[in-house]
Amino acid sequence: MSEFQYETVASDVDENGVRTIALNRPDSLNAMNRRLIDEVAVAFDDANGDPATRAIVFTGTGRAFCAGDDRHEHRHPENEAEAREAVTAIQRATRAIVFGGKPVVGAINGWAVGGGFEWAINCDFPIWAESAKGFFPEVSLNLFVTGAVTSLLPALVGLNKAREMLLLGETYDAAALKELGVAWRVVGDDRLMEEARSVAVRLGRLPPLSVRAMKRVLNQGAVTDINRALDLETEATIAGMLDPETTRLVKDF
Repeated sequence: MSEFQYETVASDVDENGVRTIALNRPDSLNAMNRRLIDEVAVAFDDANGDPATRAIVFTGTGRAFCAGDDRHEHRHPENEAEAREAVTAIQRATRAIVFGGKPVVGAINGWAVGGGFEWAINCDFPIWAESAKGFFPEVSLNLFVTGAVTSLLPALVGLNKAREMLLLGETYDAAALKELGVAWRVVGDDRLMEEARSVAVRLGRLPPLSVRAMKRVLNQGAVTDINRALDLETEATIAGMLDPETTRLVKDF
């Protein structure tokens, strides 16, 4: 079996070809610093290129899936080039999850906030623990969402509800997200990984060529242009990053 080593991500593959990619900064609730963002992209690229991997389970270690941006490591970009490079790195992770050939089962535990909520939405089969919750704080922080959610979320919940979720930043529990169509399944906390692995095993037993093709065609056909959404999000996020007010709001969050 192929193994890959990372600093902020745990990754291993079992005898069924199910690779678990787990965000591994539990002391900070798996908050997103630059290394974590980069290693998520690399871990998914490695998994998608690994013949031994048939399906992926994406989760977080400890008490949260991902608590969003690590405000303790927030640094205001000095110029547009630096901001663009940072946002491109975030979008690179989404591209690896959404456009990669292997099916991704999300095992969403605890909090999924901001970019963490985006990664949960990027999964093909998002399974949420009963106690899990998610929200988007970006607009209140003078920022913008990434992860192609401006395309994916309206397709899941409708435009009016997407406006509510993205602009008002309310918190939603797993049951509400299941009703909205954001969560595919909701299970007891103690059954989350068992259920996620069971679904991943089923996916891994399917012919990889047809699975890859179905994932690609569904993502391209069911929503508006994901690539265009990623590009528009990048420009809007850069503008927010370059506003000094953003740094104050993020640090006070």
